[in-house]
Amino acid sequence: MRKVGYIYDDIYLKHDTGENHPESPKRLISINTFIQNLKDKLIFIPPRRATVKEISMIHDPYYPQEIMDFCSAGGGYLDPDTHVGEFSYDAAITAVGAGIEAVDRIKKGEVERVFCAVRPPGHHAEYSKAMGFCIFNNIAVAARYAQKQGYEKVFIVDFDAHHGNGTQKAFYEDDTVFYFSTHEYPFYPGTGSKDEKGVGKGYGYTYNVPLPAGSCDDIYIDIYSNLLPKLVKEFNPDIILVSAGYDLHEDDPLTYLEVSTEGIGVIVENILKSADVPFLFMLEGGYNLTALGESVKLTIQKMLEV
Repeated sequence: MRKVGYIYDDIYLKHDTGENHPESPKRLISINTFIQNLKDKLIFIPPRRATVKEISMIHDPYYPQEIMDFCSAGGGYLDPDTHVGEFSYDAAITAVGAGIEAVDRIKKGEVERVFCAVRPPGHHAEYSKAMGFCIFNNIAVAARYAQKQGYEKVFIVDFDAHHGNGTQKAFYEDDTVFYFSTHEYPFYPGTGSKDEKGVGKGYGYTYNVPLPAGSCDDIYIDIYSNLLPKLVKEFNPDIILVSAGYDLHEDDPLTYLEVSTEGIGVIVENILKSADVPFLFMLEGGYNLTALGESVKLTIQKMLEV
């Protein structure tokens, strides 16, 4: 059995997205309920608060202060989708800190793989802009931090139903971070066409697989069992980071994909089989509470066993 870490903190429940918002604290409550019988197999790791310097590896150095001031003043909407409250800044920097702590524990050899059950999610957040429920780009900061710890080549897999525009933009000119995304298209946020491949020395290190509404298990399994392993092998990464968004599920209320819980399990299994390197999974979307809980439980089972 693999040594798998699980990072969570109650501060994530204090991120106030407003009444009836789909990105609610109930998401993490559901996940923690579903993984109850796996707890004795996991290594529980407390996250830490990321520093402004660490966040600034990806974001404008002045941006964290803007978010902190906005939250301290009572919060509100940062964009039409992204609501914050008094404790949202604390939750957001601790979400970033989860990825940083995961990299540290992997580097020390305490764990081989880590699942970060965090909110707010991150892959839409850009250099100085919150969007799509995201404040800071958790996975992008984790990638840069991993490089500082010696993991020079980082492969990011993003299977969220929405394209990770913020992550793509952060590494679009970079040949040391490979960004791979499968997502519903055309759909929010409007990015992620197959023609978006990077620029300059980063050309060829962004690989988008835009999929139409209704895409199901067979389509996804073909991509993740045939295409992804080839790309990983060619790039030969030192670590793989996964933006694990479960809104590709057939029961998700915000999207139009048709992937089953079992299909998600096969996707995760193929990701884990793609290379013999450490893995860090960071929670992104997923808004049907039962589907989310079941899918994360299956993800962690695969992380323990594959």
